[in-house]
Amino acid sequence: MPSPAIFLDRDGTLIADKHYLHKPEEVEFIPGSAEALRNLQEAGFLLFIVTNQSGVGRGYFTMADVDRVHAHIEAELAAEDVTFDGFYVAPEAPDQPSRGRKPSPAFLQEAAEDFDLDLSRSYIIGDKLIDLETGWNAGCARSLLVRTGYGSATEENQGDQLRDAVVVDDLPAACAWILANAS
Repeated sequence: MPSPAIFLDRDGTLIADKHYLHKPEEVEFIPGSAEALRNLQEAGFLLFIVTNQSGVGRGYFTMADVDRVHAHIEAELAAEDVTFDGFYVAPEAPDQPSRGRKPSPAFLQEAAEDFDLDLSRSYIIGDKLIDLETGWNAGCARSLLVRTGYGSATEENQGDQLRDAVVVDDLPAACAWILANAS
């Protein structure tokens, strides 16, 4: 039977949003994230990061920088018994052609094929409307908006576009909502 998954935006959702973050030492996890993700993993969800990293396309940093940040995130969370099943990165700038740049569902669909996932039992968590749209475009069970990062501004300025999104304070609250409501 296909597995359910959690697709996480990176900046502003899992880690504090720092303008064009590209140094591992600048990574700061949202408090409580490790335990919350471990609970989801123990409940049978696979974990994926799906992130737009336009700083690469803009020439601010390289994919090697992104890979170093992701290796740091993986190592820090592995020490807390949290394992990511995949990282999907769109390095293009917004004005450049991109197959996977959110709100495209391409990376979620690719993960579903590669990992035998059931997108209709999967969730996406993010701090921007494009994160929610990615989940809607892929047919996820629900899209959750966190108020960390750009989330509060998204709720305030684009609230009329949130449709049936679940709005919560942070990643631990999103994980708790999923565990309480997943069928």
